[in-house]
Amino acid sequence: MSTPLISVVDDDASVRAATENLLKSRGYVVQIFASAEALLRSPRLNEISCVITDVQMAAMSGLELLAEMRTRGYQAPFIFITAFPNERVRASALDAGAIGFLAKPFGVQDLLKCLDSALQAYGDRGRI
Repeated sequence: MSTPLISVVDDDASVRAATENLLKSRGYVVQIFASAEALLRSPRLNEISCVITDVQMAAMSGLELLAEMRTRGYQAPFIFITAFPNERVRASALDAGAIGFLAKPFGVQDLLKCLDSALQAYGDRGRI
């Protein structure tokens, strides 16, 4: 099996960089995006093993990104991260099928545990 491709979507450059560095240090192939729309334009959508995305972004939210990905037939697991956690948004994310919902600043081990769960639960089924 090939190395999982993890897509990180966050409008905060420092969060993107830190998450990318962490995941690369763990051996993952990582692509980063400043917006949901940028991810949707990626030529590698069908290769994505997991999406880690911010909930609140300017034009399209992380929840809207998840809905759009599902509409397009992509089943990659999602992990949401947010600086503004609340139970309603958390419940919406989990109801929509998210594997994890983490508040910023999140712990390294918490993110890695969510990612491991996502990759184990979905394996290659996340690809179309």
